[in-house]
Amino acid sequence: MSNSNSKAPLGEIFGFFLRLGLTAFGGPAAHIALMEREAVERRRWLSRERFLDLVGACNLLPGPSSTQVAMALGYTRGGWMGLATAGVCFILPASLAVLGLAWAYVRYGSLPQAVGLLYGAKPVMVAIVVQAVWRLGRMALRGWGLALAGLACFAAVAAGVPPFAVLVASGGLALLVAWGRARAGTVQGIAWLPAGLVGGAGVAGVGAAGSVGLGSIALVFLKLGVVVFGSGYVLLEFLKADLVDRLHWITEPQLLDAVTAGQVTPGPVFATATFLGYLLHGWAGAVVATLAIFLPSFLMAAAVGALAGRIRKSKPAAAFLDGVNAAAVALMAYVALALGRATLIDGWTWALGLVSALLLLRFRVNATWLILGGAAIGILLRGLS
Repeated sequence: MSNSNSKAPLGEIFGFFLRLGLTAFGGPAAHIALMEREAVERRRWLSRERFLDLVGACNLLPGPSSTQVAMALGYTRGGWMGLATAGVCFILPASLAVLGLAWAYVRYGSLPQAVGLLYGAKPVMVAIVVQAVWRLGRMALRGWGLALAGLACFAAVAAGVPPFAVLVASGGLALLVAWGRARAGTVQGIAWLPAGLVGGAGVAGVGAAGSVGLGSIALVFLKLGVVVFGSGYVLLEFLKADLVDRLHWITEPQLLDAVTAGQVTPGPVFATATFLGYLLHGWAGAVVATLAIFLPSFLMAAAVGALAGRIRKSKPAAAFLDGVNAAAVALMAYVALALGRATLIDGWTWALGLVSALLLLRFRVNATWLILGGAAIGILLRGLS
C-alpha cells in the first residue's frame, strides 16, 4: 500500500480527475465509489481507512460532498497544487457541458424538440429525488428521535422557515441532546466547525430579475456554497427559497430545467449554478456563479486533508451531523413534493415518473440512462401530438 503522505506527479492527478470528471455520472455516491475503486484499489494511493476519513470529514461540511472528497484526495497526493488540479478537472467538464445546454436552452427552448426533451426528462428528475430521499432517509432517520426531527423539519420548511435555519436548528438540537446524554462539561471546539463556517452568510439588498448584477450573483451563489449541507439535491431547496421565492429571479419551471441539465451531465450537481448564472447574466453570469459556489469547497477541502482524522473522531461533530442529515432529508422530501406538483401534470408524465421510480428503486438502473430515455420519449410524444 502506498504511503498517503507521498506526493503523486501532477500529471497523474490531472489525468485521473479529468477522466473522472468526464465519466462520473450517477450522483455523489457514484462519484465516491469510483474514486474509492480507482484511488484505493487500483492505484493504491492511500488506505481504505484513510479514504473513509476523508469521506466522513467531507460529510461534516457544507457544499458538494463528492467534489470535496475529490479535492481533499488531490490535496493528500499533491498539496495545494494537487487540490487545485483535482478540483478544476472534476468540476470543469460538468460546468462546460451545462453551459452548452444553457446556451441551447435560451436559444432553442421554445422549439418543440426542446420542450419535448424537458417534458420527458422532468418526471425522471422527480423520481431521482424521490430515490435519494428514500435511500438517505433510511440512513439519516435512525430511531424515533431523528425521525420526529425530520418530520418537524419538513413541517417547518413547508411553513416557510428558511432552510439554513432549519438545518442549523436541527443540528444544534441533536448536539445538545448528545451533550446532555454524555453529561459533558465542555464540547470540543471542532464540533462547531460547521456552524462557524456558515455564520453570518445572509445576503441583503439583491435586485430583481431584470437588473441582476454580477456582484449580486456572486454573493448569492457564494452563500449557497457555504450554507448548503447534504447532497446536491438539498441545493434545490436552497435555490428555490432564494432564487424563486425570495428574489424572484427565475421561475420554478426554469429551476427544474436547470437541475435537469445538471443531471444529464457528468460531475457535481452543483454545476447547476452554471446554468442559472447564464440565465441571469449570460456568459459572465455563468462564470461568476460557478466560481462563487465552488470557491468555499477549495478552502474547506484543504482543511479536511489536514484535519480529517480529528473531525471524524469527534462525537459532538457526529451528533451535529445526525441532526443536519435529518433536516437535509426533510428538505429533499419537500423538494420532491414541490417538483412533483409542478411536473406530473398528465397521464404520460405520471407514467414516466412512476416507471422511473420503480426502475431506480427496484432494479437500480443508472439515472443518466433513465433521464436520456425520458428525454427521448418526451421528444417522441411531443412530435406525435
